[in-house]
Amino acid sequence: MRRWIRSLLVTSAAAGIGLASAASAADSIKVGVTQPLTGAVAASGNYVTNGAKIAAAEINANGGVMGKKLELVIEDNKSNPKEAVVTAEKLIVRDEVPVLMGAWSSTYTLAVMPKLMEYGVPMVVETSSSGKITTSGNPWVFRISPTSEMEAKSFAGNIEDFGIEKADMLVVNNDWGRGAADEFSGMLEANGVEVGVIETMDASAQDLSAQLSKIKESGGDTLFVTSGVEQLTLVLKQANSLRVPHRIITTGGSQSPSQLIEQAGEAASGSYHVLFFAPWFPEMAPNADVAQRFVDQWNENGYNAAGLTEGFRGYDGIKTIAAAIEKAGKAEPEAIRDALWNVKVNGVNGDISFIKQGPEGRESGQNIPNVYIVKIENGEIVKPEF
Repeated sequence: MRRWIRSLLVTSAAAGIGLASAASAADSIKVGVTQPLTGAVAASGNYVTNGAKIAAAEINANGGVMGKKLELVIEDNKSNPKEAVVTAEKLIVRDEVPVLMGAWSSTYTLAVMPKLMEYGVPMVVETSSSGKITTSGNPWVFRISPTSEMEAKSFAGNIEDFGIEKADMLVVNNDWGRGAADEFSGMLEANGVEVGVIETMDASAQDLSAQLSKIKESGGDTLFVTSGVEQLTLVLKQANSLRVPHRIITTGGSQSPSQLIEQAGEAASGSYHVLFFAPWFPEMAPNADVAQRFVDQWNENGYNAAGLTEGFRGYDGIKTIAAAIEKAGKAEPEAIRDALWNVKVNGVNGDISFIKQGPEGRESGQNIPNVYIVKIENGEIVKPEF
């Protein structure tokens, strides 16, 4: 029995508390969640967490996992890679969770990954897109979100639809943004598109006029932007104010177009967004019934509708973890890790399963998700005309 339980057995009254605590723990299976609930990308982290809560509630309403309640233990990584490491270690050591979901940003996830190796605990990565996450030889990582390379390859089929001749890039200066710039610029050049300037911005930057002025003078027709919804709002407003002539296409799936309409107003009109779930058109999803149910549950909980494009990640992540625990037959890290290789989950994005990526013998798991494009037009989200 754990030390903290043993210390309660000093008196008969304390013994009762200790036994009750142990019984309560035995009746639930913990899943650790580390997300940015405060800081620069807090909106996205909270949306993902809300999706995770919906999944847990649905699972528990249907008997739980192995007959036990699924308990989410949620930590705030404060939009900071150092805090992400602290939260992951806290969840593993203090809370003794056998599996994690996290950590939104590629930078946060990459920072956490050594701890997964150190303690031998698997993590389902719900958002991060850096290619390094699944190619660095960490066998405890299973990603359900697409890599930037997958996203770029998917977009390649739409280059002619957009008629892109010269493209510029404006990306957040971290592993996610730089990775997106590398993959999209490479894909565009391979398809005969000239790539102009590639500008970066700190995640907390508010004034983007210097970068946008350079882009305005580049002679490009299209601007690809990768960042969180808070900063995308600023980009759209400032690009509109500076009369940047480019067509704007955002990447990464973390845009929340409804929130952009609300916060950027007319400045968002005409922009396009690469997403991994289009909640305005649930019928487009491969598992349309799952997608519609998720949208209904989100709305019933009174969550901000703008968060649906991020919230589904948390939902799919927790459903994947629950399926792995059920398949493993026990809530132990290595058993869950092994079971993740064999799960097949009907998710909001589509069917979830894992292929192997990375060095032989130390492969990480990578799902092959679906990608969508939507357009903001006159305050509405519409399907592109192609």
